[in-house]
Amino acid sequence: MTDAAGWGERLAAAATAWDMTPDEVVVAACRRLRPGAALDVAAGDGANAIWLAGRGWRVTALDRASVAVGRLQGRSALLNRPVDAIVADAVAYRPSPGRYDLILLSYLELPDPQLRRVLANCATGLAEGGTVLVVGHDAANLEGGWGGPRDPDLLTTPDHLAALLGALGLVVRRAEVVRRQVPGDVGVHTAIDHVVEAVRPAA
Repeated sequence: MTDAAGWGERLAAAATAWDMTPDEVVVAACRRLRPGAALDVAAGDGANAIWLAGRGWRVTALDRASVAVGRLQGRSALLNRPVDAIVADAVAYRPSPGRYDLILLSYLELPDPQLRRVLANCATGLAEGGTVLVVGHDAANLEGGWGGPRDPDLLTTPDHLAALLGALGLVVRRAEVVRRQVPGDVGVHTAIDHVVEAVRPAA
């Protein structure tokens, strides 16, 4: 067996072990959008980014973990769903102004000062008519839901996110709490999330 053949088989085997299922809330929200340029902030192993690429989006995905970015690159190549994956810190990254039709923040839990900085950068990076989609564990999940961070400083609410995005000149189209069923070792658990969508209006 050649080295190239061996690497291909190992990559294929590894890909089947990864969870390649995109987030259900992300899928529901993005199915309604016309594909364009997308930025997936803190993309992890890239299930959402690769799903978007499969629907015709031109995707840039970033994560601070080089291991995650390497996995994303390998998986996207294997599936022939091109994603421009880069190693970058979500708080420090500044997208090109007006570049993206969709910016996705999926379960990026940060203290409020850092969250504000990320949202401000995302607002700058949105094209006219572009959408910021924020999905995350809600503050209510700390007491009433399953999983997620145990630090209240890393959790927020849809109302707070809507206020921050509105102050950045975006029009909030959706800001609500959603409940998600999560299979566990024993039974099914309920996680309490939030989803917020905001759009940059035309000048």
